[in-house]
Amino acid sequence: MRTRAITIVALCVAFAGCHSPVNPHDNAPAIVGTWVVSASKAPFPMHLFAFHSDGIVQQSNPDAGDPNTSDSSAMGVWVADGDEIKGKIVEVTADRKTRRFATRGDISFTLNVTGDAFSGEASAMFYDADGRKLRGPLTTPMTGRRVTP
Repeated sequence: MRTRAITIVALCVAFAGCHSPVNPHDNAPAIVGTWVVSASKAPFPMHLFAFHSDGIVQQSNPDAGDPNTSDSSAMGVWVADGDEIKGKIVEVTADRKTRRFATRGDISFTLNVTGDAFSGEASAMFYDADGRKLRGPLTTPMTGRRVTP
């Protein structure tokens, strides 16, 4: 009976150790998460960004910033560089009247994260289908607030 009690206690201790809570974000870079972002000089100033732990970033905003073109959600990459986050997203635009390709926008950014906020700057370059520069660089300050439960 005593051996059985010791075995039960040992199993309880072992299982308790196995089920200790672990937060998957504990070791993630500070930028990982979803953010509401303001880019004050962009055609539509409010955006959503999702920074994934594997270095992928996704951006979305309402398709209302430019009456002449329609833009895609932007996708790209980011890296931590010391205290800064550097990245680039790419979007494609179409002419609203002809429904044909209009531009490819490459938007580079540098951000500093402090808790649930970030600030930085973005610079956009726009190209035609053959990669010739059409306009840019166009710059805007960026600020973000983390989406939290």
